[in-house]
Amino acid sequence: MSDLAERPEGGPVGLPVTHIDAMGHVTGTALFTDDMSGRFPGMLHAYPVQVNQAHARVIRMELSAALASPGVVRVLTAADVPGVNDSGVRHDEPLFPSEVMFYGQCVAWVLAESRQQARQAARRVVVEVEPLPAVVTIEEALAAQSFLGGRPVLRRGDPHEALASAAHVFSGRTEIGGQEHIYLETQVAVAVVDESGQVLIHSSTQHPTETQEIAAHVLGLPSHAITVQCLRMGGGFGGKEFQPHGYAAVAALGAVLTGRAVQVRLDRQLDMSMTGKRHPFLAEWTAGFDNEGHVVAVVATMTADGGWSLDLSEPVLARALCHVDNAYFLPHVEVTGQIVQTHKTSQTAFRGFGGPQGMILIEDVMGRCAPQLGWSPEALRRRNMYAEGQCTPYGQLVRHPERMRDIWDQLAQRCAYAERSRQIEEFNASHPHRRRALAMTPQKFGISFNFTPFNQAGALVQVYRDGSVLISHGGCEMGQGLHTKMVQIAASALGVPLTAVRLAPTRTDKVPNTSATAASSGADLNGAAVKDACDQIRERLAPVAARLLAGDDAALVPSASVQFRQGRVSLTGTDHRELSFADVVGQAYLQRVQLWAAGFYRTEGLHWDQNTMTGSPFKYFSYGAACSEVEVDGFTGACRVLRVDILHDVGDSLSPLIDRGQIEGGFIQGMGWMTMERLCWDESDGPGRGRLASAGLSIYKVPSIGDLPEQFTVELVDRATETGVVYGSKAIGEPPLTLAISVREAIRQACAAFGPLGRDQPLALPATPEATFEALSQARRAAVVTC
Repeated sequence: MSDLAERPEGGPVGLPVTHIDAMGHVTGTALFTDDMSGRFPGMLHAYPVQVNQAHARVIRMELSAALASPGVVRVLTAADVPGVNDSGVRHDEPLFPSEVMFYGQCVAWVLAESRQQARQAARRVVVEVEPLPAVVTIEEALAAQSFLGGRPVLRRGDPHEALASAAHVFSGRTEIGGQEHIYLETQVAVAVVDESGQVLIHSSTQHPTETQEIAAHVLGLPSHAITVQCLRMGGGFGGKEFQPHGYAAVAALGAVLTGRAVQVRLDRQLDMSMTGKRHPFLAEWTAGFDNEGHVVAVVATMTADGGWSLDLSEPVLARALCHVDNAYFLPHVEVTGQIVQTHKTSQTAFRGFGGPQGMILIEDVMGRCAPQLGWSPEALRRRNMYAEGQCTPYGQLVRHPERMRDIWDQLAQRCAYAERSRQIEEFNASHPHRRRALAMTPQKFGISFNFTPFNQAGALVQVYRDGSVLISHGGCEMGQGLHTKMVQIAASALGVPLTAVRLAPTRTDKVPNTSATAASSGADLNGAAVKDACDQIRERLAPVAARLLAGDDAALVPSASVQFRQGRVSLTGTDHRELSFADVVGQAYLQRVQLWAAGFYRTEGLHWDQNTMTGSPFKYFSYGAACSEVEVDGFTGACRVLRVDILHDVGDSLSPLIDRGQIEGGFIQGMGWMTMERLCWDESDGPGRGRLASAGLSIYKVPSIGDLPEQFTVELVDRATETGVVYGSKAIGEPPLTLAISVREAIRQACAAFGPLGRDQPLALPATPEATFEALSQARRAAVVTC
């Protein structure tokens, strides 16, 4: 077997290959789960019966009018569940609840011949409820002591003593808003039962195995009776890691009870009002610094709004706590985490999985304390970056910390930071109603699942007699280019052209017990498993090739001397003839050599104690930095992002074109969260209390082409091999989102420039035009007071 990070010469890994589904995406020929509907004649459509109360007890349901409606076949209720009436892994999410826990929660599903008929019939179901008190905000939940899960504490040193002796101490409050996923394809599942009773579920899911397990326990069946397939997703961003299971279970239940295919598909308004979002957080902190600008201690409490059930809130909170340090060494630290229960949708995974919220806390500290210390924010940030030999607050050694400093210095030079800062000072001096600012922020992001058992993957690679290759693996494609990378890895490992490799849809009957495609680990885990399977096959083919190429001397030829490259097989260091890969495979078949292999990989060296919040939960850290320039209008608070420069460490890129796209997309998604995407919940005492008022893209603003930076440059760090990872690469899914913190910090500095120097300048997240106007107005008021 070859070293995991060692790359074969001449392979397609590292080449800027186009996304393998790109043509299908742009021509409309790529199928998604909803497109499978036409393949099942007589398919039924499911529509939810919702209760428009944030918290209520169900007293009675009257179904007769709905059942008498045209096209209605059945109404599914809790009485129809043969197994466990629950769609969560913590057994706290009833599929058909008797107590409504958020506004618009579904208590029954109507099955009808058409979606329109199902929707009309759902409105005719009479649900009698008893309203109960509803908790909507984090502050209300804290006052009511409404909590979920544990209360972890990340602690190192003696932070309270360090604060007592610190030369400078500052305190603050940081409110962090949530975010809608806005995947292009909403939640959808199609289930069908075959003649033997086997249930096949086509689901838009990031976690087919968990979807399989939830559907199985709802139906009271073993997992082998359920097969889940994910052909591809139209986006996921974490919103399809845990949330799809209930919808798949409803489709499966309907299919089993009616004997017909059943589809569950949420329209955009339903998806936004019924599914979880990024967790909002409230952080309260105190930070101490010495006279040289070093952080000496941070004490903070981070409160996450979990919504009505636990979902993934505990691991999200744990990752938030593990990223409070970002790229900075905090010698004394104590961060307490807690989850409040509110009567809102159950908040869930979202790109970054809590890490961005933790990083925002420390960047808020840096951005607000720097002017009060008389430092520039960029100088204060660099001053506190990790150095060789230092460990995180949870005890993991930070490897390659010099890489972060090198990235920082290179980016500052490449984007002409010093010169542009001088130009901005001149601009601000001559424009009384506009302010520009330039901000740089770093990023250190841990890669691996915090829950160690999830760090494993499997793959099945099959070589056919004509030399063509079919690969199956446990990862799911959601547009991020995972399948493209897997094809590149397989082609490189086997020494065949890309055209010789095809990728099969992700299915639980091909690769079982998969982990979610999440935590930025999809390529690391599944790529290593694919490579392991390919290496096994290559090892079996090498002796066959040696006999064909060296004849009687074959016994003297080591396997490593057999070279597989671009579909040709030869011996190194000789003038022997070449053979085609297909010829070698054909001969191997005649010699009864196994031409398929199951690959497996588990990430070594990980350990984590969730009780003490200590260990080494991450395989490595991803590094990066961004420099953003903005202009803020003093009359409206509107902001233009003029220029963004990014330098990112992706190790030795598996697929540079894919990685650049992920960096660009992640950054823009993060920029949207921090500057415009505002979730609005009805906090009044009226009948709409708890309703999501921003459930629609006419109200909820996401970035468009016009919001892109006017100048946007992305560069990858050179010569950055990461040992112990497949072909020396690094993960790319989540880390770039956090680089958009630089935009928020630039907006903060632009607002501060409307007032006197040396002030604490708070800024809401998201920094909408309204929030930005409030911040700059505060700066102006401070200027008046100073005068």
